[in-house]
Amino acid sequence: MTDHDRTGGPGWPRRPRRRGQGELEAQVLAALRRAPGPVTAAWVQERIEGELAYTTVMTILSRLHAKQAVTRERAGRSFVWRAASDEAGLAALRMRRVLDGQDDREAVLASFVTGLTQDDERLLRDLLSDVAEEPED
Repeated sequence: MTDHDRTGGPGWPRRPRRRGQGELEAQVLAALRRAPGPVTAAWVQERIEGELAYTTVMTILSRLHAKQAVTRERAGRSFVWRAASDEAGLAALRMRRVLDGQDDREAVLASFVTGLTQDDERLLRDLLSDVAEEPED
C-alpha cells in the first residue's frame, strides 16, 4: 500500500484526521466544564465534535480520573462525572505532577523561577506573600 492509498487515493475512502490523546482529553474537559452538574459519559459523548465511540469516551474519562482531572460518583450501575477544577487548577495539577516526578525539586523550581518574566516573578512573590499572611486553622 502506498502513502497515496492510505490517504484516500482513488478507490480508497478518505479517513478523518486522527486526533491526539491530549486533544480528546481537552474536548472532554471542556464539555464537563459546560455541564450543568455531574453528567453521564453519554452526555459527554453527545457534546464532543466528531463521532466517538462510547467506549472511547469512557477510556478518556477513566484516564482523566486517574490524573485527578475529573471526579466521579456512582449513579445506579454507572457513574456521573464532573471536572475537578478549572483550567488554572488543571494546569497547576500538571505542574505539580511534573515536579513530583523529578529527583531534584530545588533545581527544577530554581530553573522555573529564573525563567519567569519580571511581571510573573512579581506576581509569584505577591501570591507567596498572601499565602504566608493567611492565618492557620
